[in-house]
Amino acid sequence: MTDLEKICADAYEARVKIGTLDTDIKNKVLNDAADNLLKAEKEILEANKRDVATAEENMKAKSMIDRLSLDHDRLLGMADGLRQIAKLADPIGEVMSMAKRPNGLIIGKRRVAIGVVGIIFEARPNVTSDAFGLCFKTGNCVILKGGSDAINTNIAIVKTLKKALTDNLVSDAALALIESTDRETTNAFMKMDQYVDVLIPRGGAGLIQNVVKNATIPVIQTGTGNCHVYVDKDADFDMAVNIINNAKTQRISVCNACESIVVHSAIAEEFLPKLYDKLREHHVQLHCDGRAQAILAGRDDVTEAASDDWGMEYLDYIMSVKIVDSIDEAIEHINRYNTSHSEAIVTNDYDNAQKFLNEIDAACVYVNASTRFSDGNEFGFGAEIGISTQKLHARGPMGLEALTSYKYIIYGSGQIRE
Repeated sequence: MTDLEKICADAYEARVKIGTLDTDIKNKVLNDAADNLLKAEKEILEANKRDVATAEENMKAKSMIDRLSLDHDRLLGMADGLRQIAKLADPIGEVMSMAKRPNGLIIGKRRVAIGVVGIIFEARPNVTSDAFGLCFKTGNCVILKGGSDAINTNIAIVKTLKKALTDNLVSDAALALIESTDRETTNAFMKMDQYVDVLIPRGGAGLIQNVVKNATIPVIQTGTGNCHVYVDKDADFDMAVNIINNAKTQRISVCNACESIVVHSAIAEEFLPKLYDKLREHHVQLHCDGRAQAILAGRDDVTEAASDDWGMEYLDYIMSVKIVDSIDEAIEHINRYNTSHSEAIVTNDYDNAQKFLNEIDAACVYVNASTRFSDGNEFGFGAEIGISTQKLHARGPMGLEALTSYKYIIYGSGQIRE
C-alpha cells in the first residue's frame, strides 16, 4: 500500500466514528485547534515566510503571493473562523422530515456526514483550517492536497490542528495532509474513489478543469469568478462608484472580486469619468470596448479590450468595460461571459432589479451591493469550504449543510410487502 493509499484508507476507516462524534467533543476540538493556531504563531509564520520567499524568487504573481501570505491578523482570522464554526448549530442528526405511510411505516430523513472529503487547493493557507473546521463539525474526515507554494505553511498548520484531535482522544485520521507535491500524486488522489466520497477543488480555472476532467471521484466545482457589476441607467452614481471600487480593490486576489463593468449607454458619458477617477487611485487598468474607450480617450491605463477580456478572471488591478443599450443586452452579455459566480446590478428601478435577479444565471445575484459579500462568513454560515458554481447538491457559499448528506430511517412494526 502506498503512502497515499494508506492516508485515504485510514480516513475511510475512521469515517464512521468521526461521523457519530458528540457535538460537545467536536466543539471542544475546534476551540482547542483555534488556541493551538495562536500558540504556534511563530512556527506557522516562519514557515509561511519560507513559502513567500520561494514564491518571490520564482517571480509569482502579486495576487498569488497575497493569497499565500499570512500575518498575525490573518492567523487570528483563521482561529476566529474555527471558533465561529464551533458556535454554529450541529446539523448532523437533524431529522429533516418524518411521515407515516398508510401501511404504518414511519419514514424519516436524517442528516448525516458525507464521509471522506478530499480538497485540492492552491496557495491559500486559510483553506487548511477552514476545511478542517467545516468538515470536522459535520462529522467528515478531510484529506487535503495543497500546492507546493504553501507546503511549509500547510505542514505547520496541520500539525497544530492534529494536536487538538489527539489531545481530545479523537483519531487524527479525521485530518490528513498529502505532503507530496508532485503532479503524479495529485492525479492518483483524484482516482481514490474507493475511499473518498467527494472531491472539492479550490483554485484557478486550470486546477478546477483538471480535477473535473480527470477525477473518478464525484466533484463539487468551486468556480473561478468573472464577476460583473452592471450600472443601470437609473443608478445612483456615487453608490455605483463605491460598490465597484470595493468589489474590485478591497482585495483583488479573491474569486468574488469584480472583474467586469457593464454600463448603460444613457449614462456612460457622465458616469465613466467619475468611475475612472476613483479607480485611478488604485491604478486600475481598464480594457474598454470602442465606445467606452472613446469616452475615456487620452487617460492613462485605458486600452482597447481584446476578445478574451470579456471572460477573463484577472485577479489583478484590471477590469473590462462594456457599454450596452439596454438591460436585456446587459443580461445577455453577463450570462454569456460569466462563470456563474456573483453578479450585481446598481439601479433605482425596481422592475429592472427584479428582472436582473430573475434572469441572471449565477449562484449569487446582488442588487445595490458589492459582490465581495459572496462569502460563507458574510452569509452567516461561518467559514466556507468554497463557493459552488454548479447546480447539483450545493450552490453558492458552501457552509455546514453543503457538507452533509442524508439517509432515510424507517420504523416498522412487522410490515412485509405484499
